[in-house]
Amino acid sequence: MTADSGDKPFLANFEDPEAVAAYADGPRRFVPGLDALHRMTGVLLAERAPPDARVLVLGAGGGLELKALADSHPGWTFTGVDPAGPMLRLAERTLGPLSERVELVKGYIEDAPEGPYDAAVCLLTLHFLDPEERRRTAGEIRRRLRTGAPFVAAHSSFPQDPAAREVWLGRYAAYAVASGVEPDKAYGARDSVRAALDLLDPDADEAVLRAAGFRDVAMFYAAFTWRGWVGYA
Repeated sequence: MTADSGDKPFLANFEDPEAVAAYADGPRRFVPGLDALHRMTGVLLAERAPPDARVLVLGAGGGLELKALADSHPGWTFTGVDPAGPMLRLAERTLGPLSERVELVKGYIEDAPEGPYDAAVCLLTLHFLDPEERRRTAGEIRRRLRTGAPFVAAHSSFPQDPAAREVWLGRYAAYAVASGVEPDKAYGARDSVRAALDLLDPDADEAVLRAAGFRDVAMFYAAFTWRGWVGYA
């Protein structure tokens, strides 16, 4: 994501102090099995990453996946990249003493060190980008990886024909309500997603990763409006 590509109003939420303060609880109420997704991500990376792996995490603001991975893999070190300063500060607080193993970088993929990294992660982030920017961003991630290194991506991805899209957007909001989100906020989030995000269906999202140069791409996670894939540089 370049500085120009992040100008959608939806992304302004991550600079809003009230939204940032509530972030730690928010994703778990909107993303089914978020903690399990973090555990699965660690398992998939560890299949090929060494015990002392360097791991690139794009969209690291908030620090939830950084903390989960750092807790479960004490030999790994991380570079976490995010364009929102308040979210990076939240990540630092979330990590606590684990921050010693994490370099936080304010910016986009172009601002990440060249690597090479032993693994990479991009969770709940790529859906903010249009298809071409996703492909370019995924390609920049791949370029920073060692040959054969694993990459895990997970984001909003579901059928996009008009009728099915509305059904799934309704389920997105209904799950949040069932998880304790106030209905007006849940349905407001649905409306923001509908208006602001250039979403793809799962086959198209997988094609983006292949076009970026990742091999053996396979879906490992599917939960309502969310999908996750693993591929290899």
